[in-house]
Amino acid sequence: MELNTLKPAAGAKKPRRRVGRGIGSGLGKTAGRGHKGQKSRSGGYHKVGFEGGQMPLQRRLPKRGFKSPTLKFNAEVTLADLQALGKSEVDMLTLKQAGLVPLLARKVKVIKTGELSIAVKLNGVAATAGAKAAIEAAGGSVA
Repeated sequence: MELNTLKPAAGAKKPRRRVGRGIGSGLGKTAGRGHKGQKSRSGGYHKVGFEGGQMPLQRRLPKRGFKSPTLKFNAEVTLADLQALGKSEVDMLTLKQAGLVPLLARKVKVIKTGELSIAVKLNGVAATAGAKAAIEAAGGSVA
């Protein structure tokens, strides 16, 4: 294969449509736009979502919900995850390297799901009230 022999796949490139160039082209006279009406005129079309004056769907439906833009920076870790990790000291970097939280995460919180039997010291990682009690019961601490 050489650079001068490269060419697009067969049928990938079509010649552009030249409209309004006489009867023989098959796209003369009305140039494929049909007869009369808004769509036949130059500049004649409507905005996206316009339904001819009827109240458009996006305005008929109720507004609901909210998605926080900061949501992608928050992460959760379970007690079961900490148990599986098996480290005595856990911080944000440790969790990111273990793949338990995304690299984008800025805030991490431990939630009470699963059991914890090893003593774990948390540094710079928050915990829910239930998770904190479970960690302290296992001999660990939350800093």
